[in-house]
Amino acid sequence: MGHAPIVKRKVLAYITREHNDQKELLVFKHCEHPEAGLQVPGGTVEDSELLIDALYREVEEESGLKREELHLQGKLHKHMYYSEDRAKYYERNFFHLEVTADTADEWEHIVDGDGEDGGLHFKFQWAPIDEATHLAANQDNAVDWL
Repeated sequence: MGHAPIVKRKVLAYITREHNDQKELLVFKHCEHPEAGLQVPGGTVEDSELLIDALYREVEEESGLKREELHLQGKLHKHMYYSEDRAKYYERNFFHLEVTADTADEWEHIVDGDGEDGGLHFKFQWAPIDEATHLAANQDNAVDWL
């Protein structure tokens, strides 16, 4: 086992769709903790994991959307984020994915997997891009690149 990285790496997914001639972003809120605000799917990259594998794994665990239902548009941004409450730096890697499957306008999903979010209840919805500028914990700081 090597040393744990000082900086935890994160992936965040901006999943978009075209709907009624406008681009929409997939966002969710915690059913149990609505005060946590609107977020986008994402999470921590495991030690030996590729960013892209972590991206698809987190998206599927959190939203239920599968790799084959998504088309990778590219990596948007890499950003060092300082979490005040955890007094830690995170490397955030923002990716843009377009959904290729038909999805509901909103749905609920119980998070799969054994991570810290396992079992949490999320409510997903599509938000027009220009309304998606107030995401929790600065998760909106790459929306301008979409």
